[in-house]
Amino acid sequence: MNIFKAFENDIRTLVEELAAEGQIPAGLDTSRLTVEPPREASHGDLSTNAAMILAKPAGKPPRALAELLVAKLRARADVTSVEIAGPGFVNLRLAPDVWRDRVRDVLASGSAYGDSDLGRGQPVNVEYVSANPTGPLHAAHGRGAVFGDALASLLEKAGYAVTREYYINDAGAQVQVLGRSAYLRYQEALGETVGEIPAGLYPGEYLKDVGAALAERDGRKWMGVPEEEWLPAVRDFAIAMIMEWIKEDLGALNIRMDVYTSERGLVEAGAVDKALRTLEDRDLIYVGVLEPPKGKKPEDWEPRPQTLFRATQFGDDVDRPLKKSDGSNTYFANDIAYHHDKFTRGFASLIDVWGADHGGYIKRMQAATRAVTADGAELDVKICQLVHLMQNGQPVKMSKRAGTFVTLRDVVDEVGKDVVRFIMLTRRNDQTLDFDFAKVTEQSKDNPVFYVQYAHARCRSVLRNAAEALKGRDLTAAGLAKANLGRLAAEEEMALVRRMAAWPRMVEAAAEAHEPHRVAFYLADLAGDFHALWNRGKDDSSLRFLIEGDEEVTLARLALVEAVATVIASGLRVMGVEPVEEMRS
Repeated sequence: MNIFKAFENDIRTLVEELAAEGQIPAGLDTSRLTVEPPREASHGDLSTNAAMILAKPAGKPPRALAELLVAKLRARADVTSVEIAGPGFVNLRLAPDVWRDRVRDVLASGSAYGDSDLGRGQPVNVEYVSANPTGPLHAAHGRGAVFGDALASLLEKAGYAVTREYYINDAGAQVQVLGRSAYLRYQEALGETVGEIPAGLYPGEYLKDVGAALAERDGRKWMGVPEEEWLPAVRDFAIAMIMEWIKEDLGALNIRMDVYTSERGLVEAGAVDKALRTLEDRDLIYVGVLEPPKGKKPEDWEPRPQTLFRATQFGDDVDRPLKKSDGSNTYFANDIAYHHDKFTRGFASLIDVWGADHGGYIKRMQAATRAVTADGAELDVKICQLVHLMQNGQPVKMSKRAGTFVTLRDVVDEVGKDVVRFIMLTRRNDQTLDFDFAKVTEQSKDNPVFYVQYAHARCRSVLRNAAEALKGRDLTAAGLAKANLGRLAAEEEMALVRRMAAWPRMVEAAAEAHEPHRVAFYLADLAGDFHALWNRGKDDSSLRFLIEGDEEVTLARLALVEAVATVIASGLRVMGVEPVEEMRS
């Protein structure tokens, strides 16, 4: 049960009652009505803005409308006090049993606790990673991969029908460069001397594996033939091999896509022409001359007629070219076709996860998506900022295999997928992230991975010890749900209960905001509350989980511990992290 959503619905019902009594007009719009925790815990358990947002349409001062709501709320048995704060906020305190019953909710629901019907099965396409298939994934790709995958899981928990998608950028100049780079390594594998890799080609050692594999498959077939013959074959071979590496690297992070879409496949299927015709039919394409770029004019800039998309009609800063000077389509035209394709596949809600260098591309892509779908689709772009890799505070810059960067696989192999996934979500996606190999594996409260996992492991340790001490008692979740939870009365116990009760609300809020990092923050807070209770028990024996001679309070506290472990595990699984049963040094 989402206690906040339940009271939100109840207050809407009270508004309808006031309207039926003639105290306020009927039919008031309550869509902006919220029930949230107060900013200050001392102000109560719940706070609603109902009187603030309804006062003007109701024709009453906010505090006068608040008084009407307070009178009805005070009549409820589950509300112990109601107060009006400031200009008209209504703060409530709930009876302790309301919170204790949430422990039973957790025990009854298990890992499904916090599941929501917010999305009502709406299809959502989350496209993430989508690295050019020209080399191994690097650490920054890993951040986008983890963010996108956790966001997809979060949306699924909130009731959306999610499709995870990877867009293969296998058209354009960069894959031609890949083909030429791989051909050099192919020649090298056949015993030719290639010397220093020419500027403009990819120098990474990983292409030696591509060249050797091609030589093993085709022998000397491509030696001495014109480039127009060998380039398509070598390019396609390299793309296929590197995509297999990418899939393996994602698999090491436990990331598996539902759909892989090829840019070249879309072009060859006529999807770009179809999308541009759609824009043309809506009079959104014209031939014109753009103003020179702001600031210093590039030396090679010259005013010339171009085929342009009317991006400014949809909020962009300037209209955007769709054709290059040679008449071929721009990358932007291909991207328009891709988003149009997603829309035609039934997705009106699109989320793209991009790297830090794509921020300037957002406005034009959102404008194009609105235009090509006639405002039928909404595109949210999430930028993942850079990851700074360090070892004891010193930068880690290079990988021998990649040549210029640390690969994602290097990072996963060094610290494990769970650490990578958790740490990548400990900052907002639009903030840079420091990933120190030493700090993310140290066993201290300053390491959020350890801190949260240790809380789960401690819960499991308590329950294992209880099974030994209370042999014959039903310590399953169903059995513990029958405990007398009224014995949970300590301040630290109730703080823990309230924190758990906030999990369903947190799921919905994070899903609506597309912010999976909130899960990591929430788990850190929940773990902190649990560790605080554990430490109090060390100082005050009456607060320990197992109380000899008082089975009733012991069972109540075991129910609490089981619930905490369940919520932590639920949150970790949204993040794609496996909860540990015990910690080993």
